[in-house]
Amino acid sequence: MGKVYLVGAGPGDPDLLTLKAARLLEQATIVLHDSLVSREVLLRIAPTAEIIDVGKRCGRKLLTQEEINALLVSYAARHGAVIRLKGGDPLIFGRAGEEIEALRQAGVDFEVVPGITAALGAAAAAGISLTDRRAASQVVITTFSRGADGSAMDWGTVTSATTLVLYMPGAEYAEVAQRLRDAGLPEDLPCVIVSNANNSRQQILWTSVAGLSSEQQLAAPALLIVGRVAAQKVREIGVACWRGATQEPPTKRFPVS
Repeated sequence: MGKVYLVGAGPGDPDLLTLKAARLLEQATIVLHDSLVSREVLLRIAPTAEIIDVGKRCGRKLLTQEEINALLVSYAARHGAVIRLKGGDPLIFGRAGEEIEALRQAGVDFEVVPGITAALGAAAAAGISLTDRRAASQVVITTFSRGADGSAMDWGTVTSATTLVLYMPGAEYAEVAQRLRDAGLPEDLPCVIVSNANNSRQQILWTSVAGLSSEQQLAAPALLIVGRVAAQKVREIGVACWRGATQEPPTKRFPVS
C-alpha cells in the first residue's frame, strides 16, 4: 500500500500553496482533485501525472463520496503516493473526515497537508481581521442551510462579538438576509461578500444585513462575512441590538461603500 495525501489547495492563488503542497504536486504521479481547485493550482501538477476530476458541477456530482473513497484505496494499492487535492483546507467543509475513515478502515497510510481555507483567504482579500479585538472575540464558520435544514445553525452562539463566516451563501441573498434578521442581527450590521477570493476573477462587495437583499449575486465560489469587523471603520461600530447586549447601540451609522 502507498500513502494518500489529503492536500489543501488554498483559495486559488498558487503562491498561497504551502511549500509541502507545492512539492507534492510537482512530484505527483496521480492526483484526484475537486472542482474548486483553481486552474492556476492545477498547472503546478507534474505534467506526467494522471489527473482525475472528482468534483461537483452545478450540484451534479461526477462521483459519489463512496466511489471517491474506493478510488483512493484502489490507487493506493498501485502508487507510492496518491494526492487528494481539495480547495481551501481539507478539514474545513472538505469531507476529509469520511475519506480519513475509509482509509483507516482499509489500512491505508495517510497524511493531511493543511491549506489556507476560504474564510482566511477572503478576509485577507477584503483587508478584514476576523478577530479584531475592538469588535470580535470569536469566529463562527458555517454553511448556509436552506429550508428545514436552517435550524441546524445554533444562532444562539452569534453575539455582538461574533464574526460569522457563511460558506456557499447561494444565489438568494434575500433568504440569507431574512435568516440573519430572524436571528436578531441588526439591519445595519456590516457584511462583505467575496467571490473567487485570491485569483484574477476576485470580486468584493461591501453591504449590510439590510442591503444584502437587493444585492446582485456574485459568481461562485463565494462566501459572506458578517459582523462588526466587516465595517471599513471598525472603531465607529458599537454593540447594536443583539439579544443580551450590555451596551446601548451607537447613534452614528456606519458608512456602506
